[in-house]
Amino acid sequence: MIVRALAFACAGFSFAVTASAQTASTWPQRPVTLIVSQAAGASPDVMARLIADKLGKELHQGVVVENKPGGGNVVGAVAAARAAPDGHTFFFATSAALANNVFMMKDLPYDPVKDFVPVALVTRSNQVIVATPSLPVKTLSELIALEKASPGKYSLGVDGPRNLAGVTAQALNKRTGTTFVLVPYPNINNAVQDTIAGRLQVGVFSVSIVESQIRAGTLRAIAMASAKRVSAFPDLPAAGETIPGFDFAGWFMVMAPAGTPADIVTKMNDAIDRATHDSQVREMAPKLGFDINPTGVGSPKDASDFLSSQLTLWEKTTKELGIEKQ
Repeated sequence: MIVRALAFACAGFSFAVTASAQTASTWPQRPVTLIVSQAAGASPDVMARLIADKLGKELHQGVVVENKPGGGNVVGAVAAARAAPDGHTFFFATSAALANNVFMMKDLPYDPVKDFVPVALVTRSNQVIVATPSLPVKTLSELIALEKASPGKYSLGVDGPRNLAGVTAQALNKRTGTTFVLVPYPNINNAVQDTIAGRLQVGVFSVSIVESQIRAGTLRAIAMASAKRVSAFPDLPAAGETIPGFDFAGWFMVMAPAGTPADIVTKMNDAIDRATHDSQVREMAPKLGFDINPTGVGSPKDASDFLSSQLTLWEKTTKELGIEKQ
């Protein structure tokens, strides 16, 4: 009886493996869904749709973007994690969904490592430290010195104390000894307008939100909140040039539900790499505040290694700043 049961189980396993191989060889068999945990019209959504259009041509199937915003990226992440692992649903995941939330939220209803398979690191989303034009500083060193001369005098606008900009601002204070007063704004556009008007002196914003104001001169760019300079503003110093190791950029990674066949993951990775080499994607990405690696997206293992490094970084950063899960 045990032998017959074992034989039956082995036969079932063999069938499953064969079915998986057949699925991989004929994939995709229908339109592919790309879940975005941001609202339609936001810059991540625009970037996802641009890549989805190119992916559709590479895969010879439609790639449909499905917006599932809410809960600090949790709604979209859970939907993607629970999707069938057949290669027809992927997650255009934010750094918040895969790294920040792990150390910010109690009882997170998904595990970014166990519930997903990394497919490709697609792009970085850059932040910039800006000042109101009337502030008499042009560099990060000058800004730090100005604040230290009058501690607590200057306000710094962010989208929230526990969001990426808020953590960036806290790290700036912690690592330089400044005491900028953090002012959170539920509507980040209001923070931008207040910085332009001088009601706020400094802000940390996504490049995609303030690029036009920087180029128009209504905001003064002080430094990118990153370790290296970025293609959108190649002449603007990175904060890491003044504060070694300072690197607070967002990023986007395509993830597959756990259990997705490895062959499909590899094929999707190849398709994403080709899509991100498209000239239109390369032209639009910097305008949206994104940087794409000029040599390509790398392998699924590269994406997995990057995610691991980011989880280590955020664990260290939240401990450094005394941020506890809520």
